[in-house]
Amino acid sequence: MGTLEADRDRLASSVHAPWVLLVALGCMAAWWVSSAAFTSPGADYEPPTSGWLALVGALVVVYLIRRQTGVRFRSMGAQAGWAVAGVVVVCLVLFSVSLGLVSFGLHWAVALTSLAALVATTCLAGVAYRSAVERLRRA
Repeated sequence: MGTLEADRDRLASSVHAPWVLLVALGCMAAWWVSSAAFTSPGADYEPPTSGWLALVGALVVVYLIRRQTGVRFRSMGAQAGWAVAGVVVVCLVLFSVSLGLVSFGLHWAVALTSLAALVATTCLAGVAYRSAVERLRRA
């Protein structure tokens, strides 16, 4: 049993976070949040169609992470699940704030909310990834 644990430890310690891909996830979130700048909030509001493209892009990045590292996000653990939920909540809040800024004519300020989405998503995706690796270590 000790050999199996040593193999898991060695495997988990050899897996490095694919920061380029985690930043790519952050970029997808920033893209979606920034799409609020090109809408007209109000009675005739129509959601931007680029949101679907950002979602497809995020799914492609998640696939690339799994392909590069072998870490499956279905079995991430509770901490990673909370981090992913945090990404969704943060992005929804930032998108709503962006819509509010656009309604006041502050289109330029959406760049700040987009930057916040990039940073928050990258950091929380890193937390989720590290949690998945730790779960692999304990499996």
